[in-house]
Amino acid sequence: MTEPQSTSPQSGPQSPATSPATSPATSPVTSPAMSSAARRVLVTGASSGIGAATVRRLRAEGWRVVAAARRKDRLEALAEETGAEAFALDVTDDAAVEHLVEHLRATGGLDAVVNNAGGALGLDTVEAADVDGWRHMYELNVLGTLRVTQGVLPLLREAGGGDVLNVTSTAAHGAYEGGAGYTGVKHAERMLTTTLRWEIVGEPVRVIEISPGNVATEEFSLVRFGGDADRAAAVYDGYQPLVAEDVADAIWWTLSRPAHVNVDLMVVRPRAQAHNTKVARTGV
Repeated sequence: MTEPQSTSPQSGPQSPATSPATSPATSPVTSPAMSSAARRVLVTGASSGIGAATVRRLRAEGWRVVAAARRKDRLEALAEETGAEAFALDVTDDAAVEHLVEHLRATGGLDAVVNNAGGALGLDTVEAADVDGWRHMYELNVLGTLRVTQGVLPLLREAGGGDVLNVTSTAAHGAYEGGAGYTGVKHAERMLTTTLRWEIVGEPVRVIEISPGNVATEEFSLVRFGGDADRAAAVYDGYQPLVAEDVADAIWWTLSRPAHVNVDLMVVRPRAQAHNTKVARTGV
């Protein structure tokens, strides 16, 4: 389950070392502790939830991280905390993604991308579905992943190989009532991932899918239910859900395997969850 993005007035890189008004477009934040051989990883949807946790995890390993999302204020705070580079980005905007790719190429290239930007809207039946909501989910979860992947694949090849890691959901592997919009887009994102792996087999680029089950983040369910905090909290009542750091750890582990090892798919659920709608709410 990934974090839905929110709006921001402009796109571009921001460094915590300088003010937004004076930060040069080609000045990523660096840390003296970073090895020159550290991998450079792009994480989308990085302003909160799984994305922010992934930025923290990868930075803790000494990797160079470009944290991208729409909310520039949150990105700047995360960059100040972690030493990551902040890049304001709307993955549904072709020009914004092109600008990101140009920036990455001009500032050292890329070794891996974590396509995490995404989210769910509503829990309506097919009969009562909001067409605009479905369209937005498709733009964000599927076409956003497509745009970024298409943009960075040449950079990974120029680096001599790398990783495309897509964060989907257990919704990509099964249906549930009221979930057709979200399960549909996550199934599409899963097929994008699997097909890409088949199409570029033989190249030194790994294609990885991480599919989380129920993850209690500050925004996923709250956004899904239009800000209804009680309804959002009820999703996680009576059991211990995953937290964002659990998924971030799985992401780091798959990216850190030896180059010849590809983790095609990792499904990560709470112990209490056996299926999308099968949860043992026993208080543990």
